[in-house]
Amino acid sequence: MIQDLSHRHEMVSSLFLPSEEDQSWRLTDEQVTFFHENGYLSGVRLLTDAQVERLREELESFFAVDQAGRDLWYEYNKNESTDPDLVLFHALGAWRISPAFHDVLWSHRFITAASQLLDGPVRFWHDQLFCKPAKHGGVVAWHQDYSYWTRTVPMSHLTCWVGLDDSTVDNGCVHYIPRSHLWDLLPITGLAGDMDAIKEVLNEQQWEQFCNPVAAEVKMGEAIFHHPLTVHGSFENYTDRPRRATVINTVRDGVCSDDDQPLLHGTLPIPKGEQLCGQFYPRLTN
Repeated sequence: MIQDLSHRHEMVSSLFLPSEEDQSWRLTDEQVTFFHENGYLSGVRLLTDAQVERLREELESFFAVDQAGRDLWYEYNKNESTDPDLVLFHALGAWRISPAFHDVLWSHRFITAASQLLDGPVRFWHDQLFCKPAKHGGVVAWHQDYSYWTRTVPMSHLTCWVGLDDSTVDNGCVHYIPRSHLWDLLPITGLAGDMDAIKEVLNEQQWEQFCNPVAAEVKMGEAIFHHPLTVHGSFENYTDRPRRATVINTVRDGVCSDDDQPLLHGTLPIPKGEQLCGQFYPRLTN
């Protein structure tokens, strides 16, 4: 029986203990300004090579049929795509199962950057894994994250996408539509299928912006932060190397439940109007 690490609201290993350099590390004013103007910020070095390697090792155990802790996932999709030739592994809840994926939430650099971009204290929302295998990795279709999170209010959310491999145009890096965080919330058009489906819900002005996406290529261990309304997506991986990533989703402390049902599968409900807190939504502090 594996321990459910959601009961532990501090590091359980020494992997992410801050170095002397980490203690004074902060995003620059220019980086923060770029984020607020464009809706995303890429190329932020968060992890060392050793930390990435440990995360990769623990990630491999998640693919096993008889993996320990299988019942702790909020969601587990061996292939979220409907096409067996375009595989997208997508799962939520690794922080409950793996010491490394648990402890990365308390990484000093991550918490510092998140609190700067949210302009306040940070609370954990949930994590995700997105893995595209070599040669036939599937897409993550264009979307806004908050369209899947409207059960929480107000919209004070932040996504941190962290590469566990070098992420390039060839192996399916994330693309962004700059300044799309200034748009209204769009309808959901699917997460792992048709990259062109979003065209159906864009107006003429949005379509003009949409025609100029930016490829956010990053090295392993580097992160991309984005606003919950920023439109983003990623294309197929046809290279001979995988494209693996972990995603940490956070909210500014004070965000509330907007649903009397459980916010994540297998968790206890938080009554509508009450702030996220408790076992599954710890406040993240250095």
